[in-house]
Amino acid sequence: MAKRTIVALPGDGIGAIVLEQAVRVLTAAGFDAEYVYGDIGWEFWRKEGDPLPERTLKLLEKHKTALFGAITSKPNEEAKAELDPSLQGKGYVYSSPIVGLRQYFNLDICVRPCKSYKGNPLNFIRRGRGNTIEEPQIDVVIFRQNTECLYSGVEWTNPPENVYQALLSHPKFRENFGKVPVSELSVSTRIFTRKATNRILQAAFEYAKKYGYKTVTVCEKPNVVRETSGLMWKLAKEIQKNSFPDIKLLNTNIDAQMMWLTKNPEDYGVLVAGNMFGDIASDGFAGLIGGLGFACSAQFSSDGIAVFEPTHGSAPKYADFRVSIVNPIAMIESACMMLDYLGEKKIYNSIRKAVADVILEGRVRTYDMMKMSGKPEVIDNGAASTVQMTDAIIAKLR
Repeated sequence: MAKRTIVALPGDGIGAIVLEQAVRVLTAAGFDAEYVYGDIGWEFWRKEGDPLPERTLKLLEKHKTALFGAITSKPNEEAKAELDPSLQGKGYVYSSPIVGLRQYFNLDICVRPCKSYKGNPLNFIRRGRGNTIEEPQIDVVIFRQNTECLYSGVEWTNPPENVYQALLSHPKFRENFGKVPVSELSVSTRIFTRKATNRILQAAFEYAKKYGYKTVTVCEKPNVVRETSGLMWKLAKEIQKNSFPDIKLLNTNIDAQMMWLTKNPEDYGVLVAGNMFGDIASDGFAGLIGGLGFACSAQFSSDGIAVFEPTHGSAPKYADFRVSIVNPIAMIESACMMLDYLGEKKIYNSIRKAVADVILEGRVRTYDMMKMSGKPEVIDNGAASTVQMTDAIIAKLR
């Protein structure tokens, strides 16, 4: 088999740090690949006025598969202030490069597994009967529609006249906001399309069938957000009835789901939601398995583009520590998702077992696993550095 080519997108802050460790683990496990590095993130916004240069898009168009670290995003005014002086006042407007990447390649399916590791001191525990302590095994996979909803970017402050008149045509807007000066209005639209909603639901059901999950839960708010959430629930019922009758379909409201997270998280399997609620639910479930240091994700288009990334941010406050303290497991897990996607099951299984062995053994733990504040001195207090955690995983591979 020809050597694979993977586009490596370090991004900002700790993104470059954890990406380097994931590549170390992949190499040690025997994954034979060439990594071509693409430009993305804050420095390219500051220097070029474009955090997602065309050359990076061309790389991904060519090679199809990417490992992505993290990016920094800031509000518009701060972003403009940090532009190179030669670019200021020339109409450049910052937008998140990861959102841009999703929309450019239509990376509409986002998959976020949340699976607990035995021995992780950060796992969720609860009180059981007779004052016992229970630690439920959590295995939830969130399917998040990745390109629509409130993240589509269709929004206005002080909306133009044609938009304002269109809004006034809706009786609820006219009744509740018709007397508000237009200059005081900010409007964001929540857009669902039938095609994209069908696609994320179909992917969720197919995943449940392939990996043996017994339930698919639609996590939205159809009792209030009737048109968009209602569309997802309606289509889910049709798909389940026509194609997946052996998989139980559940319906939860996002607010109630956040409560049930700590009551019965082990009862959920595959969960599917729109962009905003999927983002919320995936972070909520990630908190039950140890936090963002353990939260991985993948994003897929319909034409073969796939991007794998941890769900944590760039954490710039940690990026300049002399010794990096951040947990690399979320990035390593994201690399494992890439291996699964590429059919490298043997290497995938070996890395996941190595990670599980290190966590269960408990000798090497990063500062978050030791419940310390993220400060440089945690290394002196017994926490493993980013590199030491990676070294421990590689040692288990060998």
